[in-house]
Amino acid sequence: MKNVLMHKVDFKTKAGKVLMWIVLIFFLFYTLMPMVWLVISSLKTNTELMGSPFSLPSKLRFENYANAFKVSGLGILFLNSIIVSLGATFLNIMIASMASFVLSRFEFRFREAIFSLLVIGILVPINSLMVPYVKIINKLGIYDTRFALILVYSAISIPISTFIIRGFMKTIPVELEEAGTIDGCNFYQRFFKIIFPLSRTGIVTAATLQFLYCWNEFIYSMLLTSSQSVRTIQVGIRYFSNQFTTDYTSMYAAIVISIIPSLIGYITFQEQIISGLTSGAVKG
Repeated sequence: MKNVLMHKVDFKTKAGKVLMWIVLIFFLFYTLMPMVWLVISSLKTNTELMGSPFSLPSKLRFENYANAFKVSGLGILFLNSIIVSLGATFLNIMIASMASFVLSRFEFRFREAIFSLLVIGILVPINSLMVPYVKIINKLGIYDTRFALILVYSAISIPISTFIIRGFMKTIPVELEEAGTIDGCNFYQRFFKIIFPLSRTGIVTAATLQFLYCWNEFIYSMLLTSSQSVRTIQVGIRYFSNQFTTDYTSMYAAIVISIIPSLIGYITFQEQIISGLTSGAVKG
């Protein structure tokens, strides 16, 4: 009887593992299939794409990637996205880390209320702020500039960045900061030499999420720019498809190129992102 029960338990365990792998493989296929199809389609001719969308190309057309740069001016769009994403990420992290330092290391009245009010911004739909942001940018006279995008992107993600970084800063022992004070560190030295370096896991997590958001953002980039010289790559691809409606393969090549930085960024900092979201973000 005991052997029969153990056999049933073992069978259920194996069946559960098989079911788990089936589900995981299904979602893997579901996630990767569009990307694989996109890459294959970018290496076809337009005739092959229209005639047989799911077949392999008769010849790999890498010239589609060269055409994506030549025809649509993808180079300047790519450069704009890099400048805006890095600039917004730097500004966002500096502001969020300074706010997190004050909200995690100092005791003062209404501290938790201020933090709660700030974190509520995570729940506000980004698209609901379009009109205020556009009006503010126009009032400042910086419409159709990279600085406008940097300013808006950095402001949008301050709540989530502060939430993540503050969780890590609260875990740093107070004794380290007290030792720095005894050694003569002032307010800024305690932040830049002690707290900021020790919070790098949370900072890297917030910075990676911020960069990915800036790189892939479309709505505000479309609203706050009107000339190709300052457009980001996501908006540029939209205009590419409107203007060159028959050259789908080059457009797909441009999309593949636009995805590469996001993949590189996530793969590079994958461990920091996972550890940051599962540890520091839930503390405090």
